[in-house]
Amino acid sequence: MDLRGYLKMLARRWPTALICLLLGIGAGEAVTVLTTPVYEARSQLFVATRTGVETDDLNQGQSFSQARVQSYAAIVGTRPVTGYVARQLGLKSTPEQLASRITAEAPLNTVLINITVRDTDPARAARIANAVASRFITVVEKLETPKQKPAPRGARKASKPPAAPTSPVSLGVTEQASVPTKPVSPKRLLDLVAGMLGGLLLAAGAVALREALDTTVKTGDALGELTALPVLGSIPYDRTSARQRIAMDGAGSSVRAEAFRKLRANLQFAQIDDRPRVMVVTSPVPGEGKSTTAVNLALSLTDTGMRVCLVDADLRRPAVAGTFGLVQDAGLTTVLIGQARVEDVMQQAGGRLAVLTSGAVPPNPTELLASERMGELLRELAGSYDVVVVDSAPLLPVADTIGLAPLVDGVLLVVRASHTGRDQIRSAADSLNRTGVRVLGTVFSMVAAFKGKGYGYGYGYGAELPVPRPGAGREGSAEGAGAAAQPVAGEKGASL
Repeated sequence: MDLRGYLKMLARRWPTALICLLLGIGAGEAVTVLTTPVYEARSQLFVATRTGVETDDLNQGQSFSQARVQSYAAIVGTRPVTGYVARQLGLKSTPEQLASRITAEAPLNTVLINITVRDTDPARAARIANAVASRFITVVEKLETPKQKPAPRGARKASKPPAAPTSPVSLGVTEQASVPTKPVSPKRLLDLVAGMLGGLLLAAGAVALREALDTTVKTGDALGELTALPVLGSIPYDRTSARQRIAMDGAGSSVRAEAFRKLRANLQFAQIDDRPRVMVVTSPVPGEGKSTTAVNLALSLTDTGMRVCLVDADLRRPAVAGTFGLVQDAGLTTVLIGQARVEDVMQQAGGRLAVLTSGAVPPNPTELLASERMGELLRELAGSYDVVVVDSAPLLPVADTIGLAPLVDGVLLVVRASHTGRDQIRSAADSLNRTGVRVLGTVFSMVAAFKGKGYGYGYGYGAELPVPRPGAGREGSAEGAGAAAQPVAGEKGASL
């Protein structure tokens, strides 16, 4: 994935990225609030050599001190120092625990030793640092003092006793530890920055994981590559008309209306040598927007002067009658069982579209749709109308459309953006291919609407647009709701 694709992925998943970032910042702030403040006190020692005042003696003493000072720094945390300090100050810590809070360092090419003590109590940190420095001086000078040799037996007693041996080095405190006023830990700014960086890494991982686990199709290009079929149209989702199926209201110039006009044009030009007279509109699963596509495609065809018949062949969850506010009880099933003729149950939507509603829901829809009588009815309608658009059931849940497909001239497959899984699309396409039916192409429904206004701004939406959040649209959620679907206001329920 290139940078542009990754940025698009972040744009689609921005709520996840934002939540991870806020969690990281919150974790950094929590560390600052919950961590006990730690204070740091420091004392400094100077190591000198007891020598004469001659220049050579001074140089030798300096070299000796620099050579020894690194070893001295390692003695600060030993038990002779920490055990004595713990007893002297009445600390509850063991010598080892106290040693873990003491740090000694000797800067290179110097004769200085810096002793640092960390403690949760600032005053106690200063007391420990000063006590460690004092005890350290005693321990080092004792270690450096040579032991006096006893006089050999039989030796004559000297008139004066020999001088007691002294340490060749002398340590002095150059800086007493003072009580610190500000804690060295926690550091709020550092914790917040670390939390933010952690949140960004978590966001990148979470977004990448969700994208890897998300098998839905998000672009028209991906849909075309998956199905090897032309994408004839991309229908945007319009939040303002989420409850209204009809976009082709006669004089409509909305983005959705232009999208259906584009679908009509692409369908006509793509099939210019062998235009289908009877076409089925279906989808892999429910909620894809197939009924909305069938309704508006039929209305857009009537705008060109064609005689169009819309047939509701979804005999399980019919939606066309509820969309136009028509009578549903008498329709397709009534004709198939021989209780009425087509002309007796044919209804008009707005005076320009002939609609054959589903009729009563039968117990055996698959058998009815695959029957010879259904084939005769479709041929009869094809002889009376220029185009017959059939709204059928989804492919994967039931076998209704598989039985109906061989009776029509072509199938239009509707896929919802960021909703339909790749396996579902692939299974639906394979099902149609096995029947030998002619698949006219696909329609990518409920993509994000282009941010333009009015006619002329409808061009450019489609595969390259960002995809809305799954579940954001409700255009296809009411599909198949039957008479409970929202009718369009008008004299007959349709304002055309």
